[in-house]
Amino acid sequence: MDQIANPPPPTVSDALYQQALASHIHPTLLVHPQSDRIMFANQAAAHLLGRSIADLKSTAMSSLHKGQVPSLVVFSQAALYHGFAWTRGLNLMHADGTEIQLEHEARALHWEGEDYLIIILCDLDARHRRDVDAEADNYLREGIAEWRRAERFFREIERENQLILGAAGEGIYGVNSDGITTFVNPAAERMLGWTAEELVGKEIHSIIHHSHINGDPYHAEHCPIYNAFREGIVRRVDDEVFWRSDGKPIRVEYTSTPIRDHGLVIGAVIVFRDITERKIAEEKLHAALAEVDRLRERLELENAYLQEEILSTNNHHEIIGQSEAINSALKQIDLVAPTDANVLITGESGTGKELIARAIHQASHRRDRVLVRVNCAAIPHELFESEFFGHVRGAFTGAVRDRVGRFELADGGTLFLDEVGEIPLELQGKLLRVLQDQKFERIGEERTREVNVRLLAATNRDLKEEVRLGRFREDLYFRLNVFPIECRPLRERPDDIPPLATHFLRNICQRLNIPQLTLTNGQVRSLMKYDWPGNARELENIIERAAILARDGKLNFDLPEPNRRETDHGNANPARDQASPQSAILTEDDRRKREYDNIIRALETTRGRIFGPDGAAALLNVKPTTLASRIKKLRIDRRDFTPSGQP
Repeated sequence: MDQIANPPPPTVSDALYQQALASHIHPTLLVHPQSDRIMFANQAAAHLLGRSIADLKSTAMSSLHKGQVPSLVVFSQAALYHGFAWTRGLNLMHADGTEIQLEHEARALHWEGEDYLIIILCDLDARHRRDVDAEADNYLREGIAEWRRAERFFREIERENQLILGAAGEGIYGVNSDGITTFVNPAAERMLGWTAEELVGKEIHSIIHHSHINGDPYHAEHCPIYNAFREGIVRRVDDEVFWRSDGKPIRVEYTSTPIRDHGLVIGAVIVFRDITERKIAEEKLHAALAEVDRLRERLELENAYLQEEILSTNNHHEIIGQSEAINSALKQIDLVAPTDANVLITGESGTGKELIARAIHQASHRRDRVLVRVNCAAIPHELFESEFFGHVRGAFTGAVRDRVGRFELADGGTLFLDEVGEIPLELQGKLLRVLQDQKFERIGEERTREVNVRLLAATNRDLKEEVRLGRFREDLYFRLNVFPIECRPLRERPDDIPPLATHFLRNICQRLNIPQLTLTNGQVRSLMKYDWPGNARELENIIERAAILARDGKLNFDLPEPNRRETDHGNANPARDQASPQSAILTEDDRRKREYDNIIRALETTRGRIFGPDGAAALLNVKPTTLASRIKKLRIDRRDFTPSGQP
């Protein structure tokens, strides 16, 4: 029997009242147990309880037995089951608040499809004054004995049930078909912070299950707990939240099982378990596994990157030379390497800008981490942002998996941006922000990531001029140009040619697995007289070609004729010696004009082709990416040389 009204009681006819009164003249109550309503009370009952008949008819039976609801339920169910019940274990509440110790005698009555109880009350002090006939007394004694046996049976069941509910580690509570709480076990009280008195008799969904974890309302019509008795099926939920009395959520898994009585669903019992700690542990484990995956992916990328660097390296990581320019550069490296200052390395292609960057990294405290190199001239325009910052799966067409960007790959180490002048203007602002804040977001991801990266940049462009022309951000230029280092071209430091040539020749012979070759003094003088527009890279290529073509241990250097000088100082051209010094010296504009004309002739010869053995890069003996960078720098449109302007 619930503490509050369930469905409205049915209408009772006068005949039923008359039958009830005719059967019993003692203090009598007519009770509808399903709704917990007193349908009728006679005058003797009203006098005994100090209330009017109308007052009793508006009072729930359970309210007259405060604190005794379980015993009242057992007594009522016994009477309905056996047709008769008796007890001295229930006390009634007088109108003045005092408890009256009374005997309760109940008989079941079935009328028009409904079950009722006729409950006769007897004051224990007046019991002996009652005048009952012998037959009634015998019947009563027999009923009392039977009831006592039933009472002991049901009390034992109730005690066992209470012990089970109290010992259960899971939270257990019941609801009737209106969602009203009927009982709550101690474990549920501990987990929820609510007492049974605060929950029983109330609509529990609005108290502990009113909202989702994100704060959105959890409407009762969507509640699986209620749907269990609405639909008559067991509902299991693995992860939801209940709300404690202090307003904090707890993660729970629960099962809601419908309760049936004579085939009708009258409520549900809910068994739940607090899984907050387990979920926190699972989330930490998932985060740790995700971090392991991220680190594994990063390690794989670093390994792949390092393998690529090994394959593309020039087989030396030391700066070779003895000129004043080299010594000055080494001093600058020693000064800036221990710091985290940004360095801008300038100079023509092939002058060793990457070697300077590697030397700075190796002399810094970041040497145990990777040096990540990015050739900005070789990255397609639309992939710059992904290359720098990475992307998540599905961020754009073709993004089938997460990708770590170069900034994240270089975290804790050094990032070397080669040909930094090729970075698109619209991306320069994002690059500036990363340099300032050391924070970025992958494409398609809202999470902000932090990195600790030292930046080294290199360019063969005049960035000051690029800033003046609006092709490079001035604030980014100042951010990069904290400590500038200039790499002088090889023609301005001829003293470095002999040690460089010797170093290249030794490494090339080892790599090609050919007998060690030796440079003669005449060959060295010949190399020193050449202008080397391709700088050290061109010198290495010339020596490698000569080593491959060497016969009987003799090298033959096939230097381009237009730039070749006399190979012997003793056979110098007198006319050339008598020419004015200015005629032998090229200005920067003259040098650029000569480079421009040379590239134009190569493109005309190859009909605009750059790559391949028959391409212009092969004719000029430079890397295709270097030639592409120079073509872009000189604003040459190679489509002018292709058939029908093909790309």
